Amino acid sequence: MAIKIYKPTTPGRRNMTVASFEEITKTAPEKSLVRVLKKNAGRNNTGRITVRHKGGGNKIKYRIIDFKRQRSGKASVIAIEYDPNRSAFIALIQYDDGVKSYVIAPLGLKVGDAIYSGEDADIKPGNTLPIANIPVGTFIHNIELYPGKGAQLVRSAGSAAQLMAKENGVAQVRLPSSEVRYIRLECKATIGQVGNIEHENIKVGKAGKKRHMGIRPTVRGSVMNPVDHPHGGGEGRSPIGRPSPVTPWGKPALGYKTRNKKARTNKQIVKRRNDK
Repeated sequence: MAIKIYKPTTPGRRNMTVASFEEITKTAPEKSLVRVLKKNAGRNNTGRITVRHKGGGNKIKYRIIDFKRQRSGKASVIAIEYDPNRSAFIALIQYDDGVKSYVIAPLGLKVGDAIYSGEDADIKPGNTLPIANIPVGTFIHNIELYPGKGAQLVRSAGSAAQLMAKENGVAQVRLPSSEVRYIRLECKATIGQVGNIEHENIKVGKAGKKRHMGIRPTVRGSVMNPVDHPHGGGEGRSPIGRPSPVTPWGKPALGYKTRNKKARTNKQIVKRRNDK
């Protein structure tokens, strides 16, 4: 995928780049595979803001992605589509019995290709099979954490994990963050790397585009009042007045580990991403 660079006809265009979308073959989504997506502006079920800087944005519909891939057999790729809910592109596939579904489009998948799901599937991009049937060293994505729950890991554009080892009913998988984690051999994974690898190089260019995404402005704590932020107050531009930056609630903002030391899944982590 290429990146389109604009000429600086306006200040907003000067530093803006967008995806060329040359891989996209279908613009309108499949009507049977979309649902209404209600906006909540970062609020939970009690109405409190639990995620800041959310609100507004274009009206979008949610595409139902088949993360479980429980239907075994062959499916043909009908189209490659854009999904406003994620960084990766999605592929519309159709099984031999006419059932259609959406899957995350791996790198190199094209219209007309055939993908398979099942224990006897070949080791080709887009094919899904249990980790027990995948050779060590293979790059994978769309990885399940619990058998049958559906893929939860490695789903964003350009990401891929690597299968490092298999023993005693579990596999060691190196995630894109360099963390090495135990995953059960019964869990499914998809072969290959997620497509749209140039997504990380796209420059937004202007504030309005962020508003279209539903992201509202972020205000620096140093320009607030002391009642609003620990960094606030002072005459003119003032230092933060602390040994290190903190969050609006007084927690350290740099390098502070927030993971629960008693978390049940700590024993599944072989090597953390910050370990040397």
